[in-house]
Amino acid sequence: ASRSRPEKIQWPRRMHEDDPFEPAVLVIACEGMAALHLQHETGEIINRVNAFLGFNAIGRIRIVQKPVTADEGRPKPSFRPLTAAEKVKLSGTVGMIEDDGLRASLERLGATILGQKKT
Repeated sequence: ASRSRPEKIQWPRRMHEDDPFEPAVLVIACEGMAALHLQHETGEIINRVNAFLGFNAIGRIRIVQKPVTADEGRPKPSFRPLTAAEKVKLSGTVGMIEDDGLRASLERLGATILGQKKT
C-alpha cells in the first residue's frame, strides 16, 4: 500500500443506452518491485474492490510504473490571526446556531476563510 496508489477507473465508452454493461479498468500507479507483487495479487484486488462497490465494476487492472510520493512534503498553509473586529463579527454571524458542534465548525471555517484574506 505504501508503494502503490489507485490512479483512476476507466469506464468503457457506451455508444447507446442499450449496449451491455462492461466492467471498467482500474489503473494503479506502482513503484519498482512492488509492481510484480501487485501483478500477482490482481485477482484478490479485483474481488475486494468489487465487493466494496457491491457489483462487478472492475474487470481488470492496469499497472503503471512510476514514483508514488506521499503528500507529506507539502507544508500546510498558515493563516494570519484574526483581528478583534473580525472575531466579534464572526461570533455574531454564527451565534444564533443552537448546535454547539455545528457552531464551532462554522467558526473554524469562518476563521480560515477570513485568515486567508489580506488586510
